[in-house]
Amino acid sequence: QVQLVESGGGLVQAGGSLRLSCAASGRTFSTYTMGWFRQAPGKEREFVAAIRKSGGGTDYADFVKGRSTIFRNNAKNTVYLQMNSLKPEDTAVYYCAADDGVAGRTPSSYDYWGQGTQVTVSS
Repeated sequence: QVQLVESGGGLVQAGGSLRLSCAASGRTFSTYTMGWFRQAPGKEREFVAAIRKSGGGTDYADFVKGRSTIFRNNAKNTVYLQMNSLKPEDTAVYYCAADDGVAGRTPSSYDYWGQGTQVTVSS
C-alpha cells in the first residue's frame, strides 16, 4: 500500500512557475513508477509526466514537453513536477499516481492515487 499526498498547487499568472510535490508513504518508494496526471472541469484525466523507478527514464505529454520537469528524491519518498511558462490551459487539478509495475500513460495503469492539488493559471 502506498499513500500519496500532493502539495504545491495554487494561483499563478500566465508565464509563471509552480513546483508540485507528492510525498509517498512506505519504504518501497524507489520501486514505483510515479506519474502526474491532470483533470480540468468537464474533461477526462490526462497524462502529464512519469518517471520510472529509481529515476530511470522520464516521459512527458507533448503539451508540457520543454516546460516541465519531473524528478524524484527517493531518500525523501517524494516526486516533483516543476512547471514553467504556465498557460491558462494548464488550469486543472493535478494528481500524483504510483504503480509498482510498468505504468504507461493511461490512468488505469496506476494503482495508487493522491487527492489532487489545484493549479489555476490566470491570463
